[in-house]
Amino acid sequence: MQIGTVTTPFGRRPASLALVRQHVAAAEIAPGKSADKWKIFRDASEARELLGLQDRSLAVLDALLSFYPENELRQDAQLIVFPSNAQLSLRAHGIAGATLRRHLALLVDAGLILRKDSANGKRYARKNRTGEIENAFGFDISPLLARYEELAAMAQQVAADRIALRRAKENLTICRRDVRKLVAAAIEDGIPGNWSIIESLYESLVDRIPRSPTIRTIDLILDEMELLRSEVVNLLEMQDETENSSTNDAHSEHHKQSSESESFYELEPGSEKERGAITEKKNDPRGETMRVFPLALVLKACPDIVAYGPKGTIDNWREMMSAAIVVRSILNVSPSAYQDACDVMGPENAAATIACILERAGHINSAGGYLRDLTMKAARGEFSLGPVLMALLRANSPNNLNVRKAS
Repeated sequence: MQIGTVTTPFGRRPASLALVRQHVAAAEIAPGKSADKWKIFRDASEARELLGLQDRSLAVLDALLSFYPENELRQDAQLIVFPSNAQLSLRAHGIAGATLRRHLALLVDAGLILRKDSANGKRYARKNRTGEIENAFGFDISPLLARYEELAAMAQQVAADRIALRRAKENLTICRRDVRKLVAAAIEDGIPGNWSIIESLYESLVDRIPRSPTIRTIDLILDEMELLRSEVVNLLEMQDETENSSTNDAHSEHHKQSSESESFYELEPGSEKERGAITEKKNDPRGETMRVFPLALVLKACPDIVAYGPKGTIDNWREMMSAAIVVRSILNVSPSAYQDACDVMGPENAAATIACILERAGHINSAGGYLRDLTMKAARGEFSLGPVLMALLRANSPNNLNVRKAS
């Protein structure tokens, strides 16, 4: 380490290893390197949040750069400016002294400038007989040149993230509109379905959108909203298929047989179209996986598992999976049976299946054997969670609960 390149700060300001590294990095700029100082400033401004800077910090940096006489920063030049606080405050639009010092410290902490303090802490330049600056004490702006490429990359990333966030917001707005209008059309046309539950799920997703969302938050909500839209579209398509085949004797017979069964096995469609199965893809030779339904939908259909969450609640899939492990143990499902379900269905669907089994635990003799049976069906593409969740939603609806109480 080139300790000779390091200048410790004046007064009570302490030195640190981070400061040493910054001095060394600034002293190791590649020979002949140069860059436009205002281009660097624009990149730093774009990346200000990543650098932990505020608008006032940028105003101070702009003022510092204005004291450097040339537009181009060069490796072989004297990259130190030495304005007084009064001069800096004037060019930084009258910023107060205490505020100026705070933002100078932020610029140092961000690694954009360095202090090169004199023996008495004053800022000045010592010139030789020809009038050229021989030595200067003040603020070293060479870190800007040293980090030129890094700052440019950060600025590009910020711009790309901003574009991605805008597009995600647009996609979410379109998806919200689709769900709202499709549900309204279904209700207006009198199409049977759990539209009140779907509307409740829609409202819960909308309520989760924060005032200042991140791209990650928007993407998570968009994924669930798209699944909800797909569910609405599938329900409408199934209604069309039902109406088109209403005169088919075979269909009538099948409907009669399905109506007579009240066991949990009625929730296991033999094919994707049978008993209104949602068109989801299973693990097959093409490598497609079972579709993951919105967590809010699963919890609406299977409210009993909520009590087994880490804090008596379930707010995300991680907590759902933790609750499923607890319930697995309670239901005497072996770890290997649950692991097989995770491998075939995916961890989210395996947890949701455990939640469904918990809801109907009183009707199932061996939860472990039952889960293995469902896992084998899923591996053959014969098990779908969609109808299971819809049946449990109907079973847990207020009307059904009132009927049960009355009986």
